[in-house]
Amino acid sequence: MKKIIKYYFSPMSCWTYLGHERFHQITKDAEAEVIFKPFDPLRLFAAAGGLPLAQRPLQRQKYRLIELNRWKSYLNSPITIEPKFFPYDPRAASLAIVATNNLYGQEKAMLVTQKLLEGCWVHEKDMSSTEEINNCLENCSLDIGKITRATQQADVIGSYDKNTDDAINDDVFGAPTFLIDGEPFWGQDRLDFVERKLNERL
Repeated sequence: MKKIIKYYFSPMSCWTYLGHERFHQITKDAEAEVIFKPFDPLRLFAAAGGLPLAQRPLQRQKYRLIELNRWKSYLNSPITIEPKFFPYDPRAASLAIVATNNLYGQEKAMLVTQKLLEGCWVHEKDMSSTEEINNCLENCSLDIGKITRATQQADVIGSYDKNTDDAINDDVFGAPTFLIDGEPFWGQDRLDFVERKLNERL
């Protein structure tokens, strides 16, 4: 029986960026179905007791940078630790992901998500920009006009708010969170456990 994973994330999240390619490969190997759930991080934080980065205690802000540098080294990642356009409003990028998944399916949605994440965390682009989002779609050989029209439709627009509602109801409090059979796995550093769960080794 095919495993189904709810993938709660934000294209603005550095931790989502660090884990996304590995998650993609794990789901391909397991032939798992991914339900894409990009959410509004600010609304989720408000509901779950979290704080936007700039409002967190200085100690936590400093430690976040230490951890990012550790993971950058460990994964040999090209991530930019403090990109020029962060934070940004991820709504438009999230809608593009939802529309891509609806129109083109899981694999293209995975690729578009990767390009959007790289835009912020590798190339230091303003990923709230329509131009930069369209560049990502073009790089994935997708019909920009078709996706743009889809992002203006009520079902895609409504999905962003619903994803956040679902995240709150599923007790999600950060990105990325992977939900399998009702069991949450929070953070890209839990992907080994995600893989074990998909292979029924837990």
